[in-house]
Amino acid sequence: MNGSEPRIEIFRPFGEAFELTTKILFQPFDLKKWLVIGFAAWLANLGGGGGSFNYRTNRGEGLQKINETISQIPQPILIVAVCVLILLVVLVVLVAWLRARGVFMFIDCIVKNRGAIAEPRRDFRKDGNGYFLFSLLVGIVLLVFAVVFSLPLVIPIIKDSTFLRTHHVYVIVAIAALIFAMIFLLLAWSLIASFMLAVMYRQRCRASEAFTIVTRLIAAHPGEMLLYCLFWIVLALATALVACLATCATCCIAAIPYVGTVILLPLFVLLRSFSLLFIRQFGPDYDVWASFIPPEFLPILLSLSSVPATSAPSSKLPPEPPPRLSI
Repeated sequence: MNGSEPRIEIFRPFGEAFELTTKILFQPFDLKKWLVIGFAAWLANLGGGGGSFNYRTNRGEGLQKINETISQIPQPILIVAVCVLILLVVLVVLVAWLRARGVFMFIDCIVKNRGAIAEPRRDFRKDGNGYFLFSLLVGIVLLVFAVVFSLPLVIPIIKDSTFLRTHHVYVIVAIAALIFAMIFLLLAWSLIASFMLAVMYRQRCRASEAFTIVTRLIAAHPGEMLLYCLFWIVLALATALVACLATCATCCIAAIPYVGTVILLPLFVLLRSFSLLFIRQFGPDYDVWASFIPPEFLPILLSLSSVPATSAPSSKLPPEPPPRLSI
């Protein structure tokens, strides 16, 4: 801190996250704690997704073609396919629920420097379920956006079977626009969700409230958030490279669920800690360590220019001056 003006940095939180990771996993090294935190990290990263339009021509013909295609499929195969589709949907929903519950366990393990599952699972049950339902709603909205964005490409193909062969440029541009739009939306949701978890953990608020708080924070500090996103993309690429190297070095053992998370646990702890430490700079309302700091974390979290985490929790704080970006 320099006076009363907070400095929003990028590299300093990453350095602090590296120190926290060392404290949590290696000082001292505890295999049982490592395995428990690895299980929480595995849950937190689990899964880590028409004919009703009004056209005067070709609408009936398109529906007829679909009906003819379906009618040619043997009934047993069709029934099996429907059952498999339903099972896949149920599996996706189950994975999303487990992930929403697990991410709070993982954050709690990092914040309190412990390997625990039962206690944080019980304490954050309501928060995890609320985050799951909100994430499910966001997933449905993104799916609707994907369908809407694909209409300029799908509709001409349905109306004209030769469209793909006669409009190459249009098809390429439409596909590129669709991919760009979906990548942008997914990145935006990933950023918001990452900070939502910290806000929900700190303030114990509902997912919709956390979403509003985070979107306002991002709108108020677009420059800082853009730099964070760019740095996060670099970290994600580096993590993917390390994961590939680890998979090759361990003869694909690191590709086994949970086992790979345990092997790469320092990366998972580092990335989550970085997210928590970055948003911590915006004030006590975003500081997951505001009410409790493990003694071994004090030299790191109370260092100069860090947010004073010993401040009492408060839901109503006086307005702070806008942060000053510092790389």
